[in-house]
Amino acid sequence: MGDKFRRMMQGRYGADQLGQFLSVAALVSVLIGLFTGWSWFSLFGIFLLAWQYFRMFSRNIQKRYNENQGFLLLRRRVVGWFRKERSFVDQNKGYRIFKCPSCGQKVRVPKGKGRISIHCPKCGNDFIKRT
Repeated sequence: MGDKFRRMMQGRYGADQLGQFLSVAALVSVLIGLFTGWSWFSLFGIFLLAWQYFRMFSRNIQKRYNENQGFLLLRRRVVGWFRKERSFVDQNKGYRIFKCPSCGQKVRVPKGKGRISIHCPKCGNDFIKRT
């Protein structure tokens, strides 16, 4: 059985990260459809699963590879954005961030210091803010 499947898959694209994502998204969509009673969620999940199998059995390897690379680029951007936002939230726990009124440069100062004079490192402008 394994040899037959291996021979059938020769020259075909196979599984990749986009296919894995489509499988998980299809499973989640079908489960949501089953538990909520919204049949269109289940239909969408079946569509995603069919798309994943179409991609896996496709012989147009270069096109499927390009689709996967586009997916990986999009995933990297989304994950990077969430990491940046999380880092921003972590940094803000003990600091306040102000924009310089003259150049717009962001300046980070510690919280709880009262009214302080802030010196912009970019343009040298001094402005007073309450932390």
